Amino acid sequence: MRIVVALGGNVLLHRGERPDAAVQQANVERAVIALAPLAKDNELVITHANGPQIGLLAMESVSDPALSAPYPLDILGAQTQGMIGSLLARSLRGALPGRQVAALVTHTLVRTHDPAFQRPTEFVGQVYPRDVAHALARKRGWHVSRDTAGWRRIVPSPAPQGIVETDTVHTLLDSGALVVCCGGGGVPVTSDRITGELTGVEAVVDKDLTAAFLAEELKADFLLILTDVPNVYTDFGTPRQRPLLDVTPAQLLDRAGPAGPMRPKAEAAARFVDRTGALAAIGALDAAYAIVHGTSGTLVRPQLVFE
Repeated sequence: MRIVVALGGNVLLHRGERPDAAVQQANVERAVIALAPLAKDNELVITHANGPQIGLLAMESVSDPALSAPYPLDILGAQTQGMIGSLLARSLRGALPGRQVAALVTHTLVRTHDPAFQRPTEFVGQVYPRDVAHALARKRGWHVSRDTAGWRRIVPSPAPQGIVETDTVHTLLDSGALVVCCGGGGVPVTSDRITGELTGVEAVVDKDLTAAFLAEELKADFLLILTDVPNVYTDFGTPRQRPLLDVTPAQLLDRAGPAGPMRPKAEAAARFVDRTGALAAIGALDAAYAIVHGTSGTLVRPQLVFE
C-alpha cells in the first residue's frame, strides 16, 4: 500500500518546547519509531510541517545586521526542508537498515493571481509590540496582525496547483526508496508560461493541502495526517465534545467546525477522499500503525452510493 504521511508541526516540536536542535532530534526519533512499522510493509512518503523552524529563521534573518534585507520566505522554507529532511532521513536509515531513504527539496506551484495574495492570513516569525510591528510593516512592506500574544507578520497562503518534483518522487518510489518531501507545504514558486522558469514568492503553502495534493498525484491508497490528538472532535472544547471515528468527507467538514487548527487537516483529508475514492485518517503520531489498521483515529472514507 502507498501511504502519504503528513507530520504536523506539533509532532516535531511540542507546544511550549524550545526549538533547540537536541529537542527536535529527539522528537524526530520518536516520530520515526512510530512510522517504522508502517514503512516495513508499505511504500511511504513523509511530508512535514515547518512553522516553528521557518519562524525562527525569519526572526534571525530580520535581526541579522550583516544583511541588507531579510532572506525571502521561499529560501527560508528550503532551508527548513534541508534541516528537517536530514534529521528524518538519518533517523529513518537507523530504524530501517538497508532501506533507501531520500530527502528531497520540493517546490510547489501556486497561481500568481491567487486571491490569497490579497488576503494574507498565515502568521510567521516572532511576536512584536504593536508599535514595533507597524514600524517594521512600513519599513519592510509587511502585513501585520494581532496574534494571541502580540503582533506578528502575516503572509499569503495560496493553494497548491502542482508539485514540480512529482515525477522524481515517482522514480524514487519505484526504486524502493522511502521519500521525505514537500516540507512546510513545499517551496512556493510560480512558473513562467513561456520559459517555465521558477520564481519564489513570499508566501507559505498549507502543508496539509500540499500533502493531499501530493497523495492524489502519487495515486496513494491512504493519506495519514498525524498530530498530537487522537481524533477529530465534534463540539471540540465543550462538554458535548465527542470523537469522530468513521465519517464521510461531508460529515467530517460539517462536524469538525468552521475554524480552528483542525480545520485545514479536515479539509485536506476530505479533498483527498472526495477526489480519489481512497482513504484518509487523522490521529495521534504514536498510534500511526493502529490508525492505518482501523483501530484508532478518525477514518475518512468515501460516501457510499446505492443504486
